[in-house]
Amino acid sequence: MKAGLIGGSHRASRMAAVGLIAIGILAEAGLVSGLQRVRAAEGTDPTTAIQQASAAYVKAFNTSDYVALADQWTERATLVEGSLDLEGRAAIIASLRTWREQHPAAAIEIKVTDIELLAEPLARVAGVLTFTSQPGGRRVQSRFTSLRVREGDTWRLAESVVVPEHATALDGLAWMVGTWTAETARDKDGSRTTIETIYEQPLGPYCLVGRTRIRPANGDQVDAMEVIHADRSTGLIRCWVFDSTGAFGEGVVESDGLAIRKRFVGAPADRAGGRLVRWTQMLTPAGDNRCTMQTLERSIDEVAVGDGELLHFRKVR
Repeated sequence: MKAGLIGGSHRASRMAAVGLIAIGILAEAGLVSGLQRVRAAEGTDPTTAIQQASAAYVKAFNTSDYVALADQWTERATLVEGSLDLEGRAAIIASLRTWREQHPAAAIEIKVTDIELLAEPLARVAGVLTFTSQPGGRRVQSRFTSLRVREGDTWRLAESVVVPEHATALDGLAWMVGTWTAETARDKDGSRTTIETIYEQPLGPYCLVGRTRIRPANGDQVDAMEVIHADRSTGLIRCWVFDSTGAFGEGVVESDGLAIRKRFVGAPADRAGGRLVRWTQMLTPAGDNRCTMQTLERSIDEVAVGDGELLHFRKVR
């Protein structure tokens, strides 16, 4: 399922922490009270109101009503699903709109299975989201846990974590499968380095395996292998990379609905010296079987070493 159909947060642990902090703040302000006070304040059982809000979310999404969808989120809401990691109502709605326009026949259903009132205006909501990409298509289920906060008479999403069905967790990265090639800018002697990357799913939908070959005009060839895999319990997408220079990295894959960020930490090449290396690899689809890739925020032993060249890849098969 496309990430972000219901709402998200950075991580489940952060959601728990935010919930506890919120309760503490509310308690200090003297606002934590029983269910009777909540009902008196808004005139409706909060459980019923939250169920109605979830039903309204389904209707807004399935009818592409982006005004109503926006009203479901707080201004600073966060959303995480698989590789998707969004902050702010505007970013969430922009991502939903872009994806919805590409899949106009998609539809969702939401079944709320648990509502826990944490404080007068705060509730943790859990349930199951069912998604179909087209009428009669395969029904894909995801688990979600969200925080809804009452603003006036409206229960809005402040945070939510969506854990996709394991077999579909990497669907948002499927466009990467294939053979990609790129060349660096010309060196002073006019030569270029060529790069070929092949992504496959040899184990089915549960992981992506990438193999990269870097051929400099002058110097030794470098080969690398990458594994991308979704954590079954959290939906977090993890990645590992190894290369023939002795370098190693492990990290997580995130997305804003378009660009993909791979944040790595590991060990540099043997000849590079140092013990700790960090970098972020940005992949951005450019349409017509093309994408760009750049390595950013590079450091060795916490000393910055500059960003890498922006590379333009083309899918050749």
